Amino acid sequence: TSCVSLCAFLIISFFLSPPQPAPETTEIDVDGGIDQDIFNINEGLRICFLSWIQERNSIIGDNYRWPHVIPYVLEDSLEMNAKGVILKAFEQYRLKTCIDFKPWEGEKNYISVFKGSGCWSSVGNMQMGLQQLSIGTNCDRIGTIQHEFLHALGFWHEQSRSDRDDYVTIVWDRIQSGKEHNFNKYDDKRSDFLNVPYDYNSVMHYSKTAFQNGSEPTIITNIPDFIDVIGQRMDFSEYDLQKLNRLYNCTSSLSFMDTCSFELENICGMIQSSDDNSDWQRLSQVPAGPNTDHTNMGECKDSGYFMHFNTSAGSEGSTAFLESRILYPKRGFQCLQFYLYNSGNENDRLNVWVKEYTAANPNGTLRFIEEIKGSPETHWQLHHVSLNVTSKFRVVFQGVSGSGLSNGGLSIDDINLSETQCPHHVWHIRNFTHLLNTRPAGRDGIIYSPPFYSSKGYAFQVSLYVNGTTNNPFNLGIYLSLISGANDDHLEWPCPWQQGTMILLDQHPDIRQRMSNQRSVTTDPQRLSESSSNYTWDRPDKVGSEATFLNGTKYMRGPGVGTSAFLTHERLRSRNFIKEDGVYILLTFEGITTQPQDPEAPVLCPDNPCENDGVCVMVNRAPVCRCPAGDGWWYMGEKCERKGSTQENTVIAVSSTITVFVVMLIVTITTAVCLKKKYKQGKENKESLALEE
Repeated sequence: TSCVSLCAFLIISFFLSPPQPAPETTEIDVDGGIDQDIFNINEGLRICFLSWIQERNSIIGDNYRWPHVIPYVLEDSLEMNAKGVILKAFEQYRLKTCIDFKPWEGEKNYISVFKGSGCWSSVGNMQMGLQQLSIGTNCDRIGTIQHEFLHALGFWHEQSRSDRDDYVTIVWDRIQSGKEHNFNKYDDKRSDFLNVPYDYNSVMHYSKTAFQNGSEPTIITNIPDFIDVIGQRMDFSEYDLQKLNRLYNCTSSLSFMDTCSFELENICGMIQSSDDNSDWQRLSQVPAGPNTDHTNMGECKDSGYFMHFNTSAGSEGSTAFLESRILYPKRGFQCLQFYLYNSGNENDRLNVWVKEYTAANPNGTLRFIEEIKGSPETHWQLHHVSLNVTSKFRVVFQGVSGSGLSNGGLSIDDINLSETQCPHHVWHIRNFTHLLNTRPAGRDGIIYSPPFYSSKGYAFQVSLYVNGTTNNPFNLGIYLSLISGANDDHLEWPCPWQQGTMILLDQHPDIRQRMSNQRSVTTDPQRLSESSSNYTWDRPDKVGSEATFLNGTKYMRGPGVGTSAFLTHERLRSRNFIKEDGVYILLTFEGITTQPQDPEAPVLCPDNPCENDGVCVMVNRAPVCRCPAGDGWWYMGEKCERKGSTQENTVIAVSSTITVFVVMLIVTITTAVCLKKKYKQGKENKESLALEE
């Protein structure tokens, strides 16, 4: 593990040395190279449903709330990439709120996510059974999907607030004719902003260009600094989360477990072990490094702390344990993320353990997870460690002094633990400000990641336009390419349905408050290259062009698929994307797993004609009412319009019994009378017949 960690950083530095000559490789923009907002995507599409939404729905009213676990169906019409991004959006809801999502299993109300015309949703739970939410073409960005599900959860656009005129100015004569209704505001009888301040940074805010009829902005922020901030589609803002958590009474989030930046003296409830011969110290700087913590980077006076294990004192093999508070897992998998600064010796090491508590071992049992080891560096380094704990536990950091001279030691900061999957790979780009200031726009300004391998064995690479393409400067552009690798002869080609996700990490110390920017692309094996009849995701040595690593090794790079409008430079500087003059790009490349829907689950009718809370289901394409029933009562009829009960049935049964008894008595008496009469008549006939004889 230590060799892998060391080699990874050496490779990254190696690949980021002088600029490589950029070979002519085809690049495909999944969004046309345009940073389209929802209103751009929906413009020109006939979405009659939207005007109905604007007129009919309101955020106020408990009947518009969903349960905390929302049933959903991902319809077959959705693009495969959209399905994967929707599942990633659900993970963000779980990480930052108490809202969860589950595949529909016949619940009365559920959200049907499909590929419609554009991106749209109704506002709140409409109590209509199947409730549609459209993720159409170019809607497959995580921020856009979060936006639409916030509508479904009960939120209007931010600029629809009753107090919006205090914060933004709507320039009505710059709005396209017929689009003015998109700028309606709603009074506090229809919309409740939950005592949260106006949020320029909200994922629910329109951008300055919304529905413009020319080149001038339609929305002007009353604080000019926010004119280029409004309209972000990266992630939830802090106030978005406050409002959602207040509306649904969330006191904690589902998959978040712990965060610690060591700013408080109680060090987040961590404890020093008695089973070692040294201790971790809470410091703000170390002479050999680090000079500052990672949280504040020395920018805040009288703050900025980290935990440090001194390896310059003591003997080889000295150890110090730092244990987290007791944690209680729910999902069985976790991702531990933290920053490490090594100012000691290359033989110093940080071991990560978990101490698990079970009925058989109530005092806890240590289980080794990973060793981190490498040469000393002059910067903080991001690490991820995957855990798979199912019982209550502690995370344990063990510092171990190695052999050789040390002037410093090991320092850790900004720890986050969540029940999420760790990224597969991390690309650390250092001296990023220098790259922004010196790299030209276009192909000569591209930097390339090291080669990475997916779990299935596909080799891939990421290219980053630091200053944008020639046609789209002042933006980060990012593309993913398959490259020739050691496993190509044993893989399936064209590469089928693998989703690559590229995340520019917002390095906020608390994972819940990060607003990272990400895009995903999916390998459609039937997709053809625009300039030829080749498949885009076929073997790189068949459809790619030759490229050269700096060590002289030649390889083949397939077409790049991504976007030239990944992130504007303004937004790049608006968050903690650049920290210690470096950025991190987190990468995954994996198969898309969408949870299958139950084929036997009933299909609800689009409209529900049933009365008395009856549920309408489709049977042989015809609507049929399934009527509710309880202990001693039920509804019946074509539309569940009539009620029956046990008491009524008893009365009916008694009445029926009496009626039957009376009828049978009458029949018996009538039969007896008839038989007697017939017998008498037969006797008289017999006597008459005898006389004749």
